[in-house]
Amino acid sequence: MAVKRFKPVTPGTRFRIGSNYSDITTNVPEKSLVAVKKRSGGRNHKGKMTMRYIGGGHKKKYRIIDFKRNKFDIPATVATIEYDPNRTARIALLHYADGEKRYIIAPEGLKTGQQVVSGETAAPEVGNALPLGKMPLGSIIHNIELNPGQGASMARSAGTYAQLTNRDGKYAVIKLPSGETRLILQTCMATIGTVSNSEHTNEKLGKAGRKRWLGRRPRTRGVAMNPVDHPMGGGEGRASGGHPRSRKGLLSKGYKTRHDKKASNRYIIERRKK
Repeated sequence: MAVKRFKPVTPGTRFRIGSNYSDITTNVPEKSLVAVKKRSGGRNHKGKMTMRYIGGGHKKKYRIIDFKRNKFDIPATVATIEYDPNRTARIALLHYADGEKRYIIAPEGLKTGQQVVSGETAAPEVGNALPLGKMPLGSIIHNIELNPGQGASMARSAGTYAQLTNRDGKYAVIKLPSGETRLILQTCMATIGTVSNSEHTNEKLGKAGRKRWLGRRPRTRGVAMNPVDHPMGGGEGRASGGHPRSRKGLLSKGYKTRHDKKASNRYIIERRKK
């Protein structure tokens, strides 16, 4: 997978850097694994706008992803690598030996025709899912569970990965993409490899319209508002607007929002880098 630059034949393509989609093998999703995705436009059940700057965008269908990888010791063949409009990573369609089909987040380097398997006896190879206690130390992993059987909740975005660095009793020590080091039960599942589409970070939309296609409306800066509308509004000319804060007055850029008595604090060995 690589990105491509466009010839500046229009203002919208002058600065655009997009994916070349060379890794995609089909543009038709598996019908049995597609669900309707409704959109709110930022409105609640009364029709009142509670989230601003949301609305419009292209219609999407949700692909049902298997984050649990709980079909143990049944080999599966990678049938297709597909684009998913709901996430930055690519997804892979697996055909299991017993006839079932499931989507997984595709790791970097996964090819069609390749076989993957999950379970305690699986080899530590790209695409295979194992409990953290059965992986060799130093393994590069993604799709990590926080609680056994819950389903993957960490390291799922394009190009991300974590590393299994150590073991401590019944826990595994994981270094996360944020730089945080924390303890996770060794019975939790994770997948070997790095998440696909690592070049996503280099993409540039190129024009405001592409942002609208994604369902994001224009966002007004707080310093451009009046004092009645935002704590950073008002002032003569291009006034800075005071200390950065939200529309409700909550401080940003350095203000800690994590509760100091949160239960999971005891599992964090080293906090994420600033």
